[in-house]
Amino acid sequence: MATDLTLGPADALIGVDVQQDFCPGGALAVRAGDQVVGPLNALAARCATVVATRDWHPADHCSFAAQGGPWPPHCVQQTPGAAYHPALRWPAATIHVVKAEAAERDCFDGFSGRPDLAAVLRQRGVERVLVGGLATDYCVLQTVLGALRAGFAVVALVDAMRAVEVQPGDGQRALAAMQAAGARLSRSSEIG
Repeated sequence: MATDLTLGPADALIGVDVQQDFCPGGALAVRAGDQVVGPLNALAARCATVVATRDWHPADHCSFAAQGGPWPPHCVQQTPGAAYHPALRWPAATIHVVKAEAAERDCFDGFSGRPDLAAVLRQRGVERVLVGGLATDYCVLQTVLGALRAGFAVVALVDAMRAVEVQPGDGQRALAAMQAAGARLSRSSEIG
């Protein structure tokens, strides 16, 4: 595996939760969340392996305020809010990962959402993952950490993610946590 930022067959892109409810106008909108679509599309067209994760909540999910959770209902199964952003151009061979589909269990990490994801990626020869999506301070952070725990090199695409920012500075703290755990922070324009 090259140590530079040139794409090769051992690289995969993971696009995290770029769904309608996390984009402007959605039930749990991330400010400027739709701006991650362009960089992700550009890299998806160049990567041999692409993974797309998405929340897929039942209507009574434990993370919703009505069940005592912190969030408004979002990404409810079979609703428009759970759909990927319409401008995303995932390749036909994209590996789709649904997570948090059981009412009693939340899941932020794409590797926990699909426990065989690391094995599937290794079967394809993947050694390094590039990660972007929504939101920096929750599912992107946890997916980056999950990839590192699984033994992959990780490039966190800072221009291809946006933060919820429940507390001011959450996004920057998440980036610092990714870097401290071993991820490389980069912009998609730096990927050769």
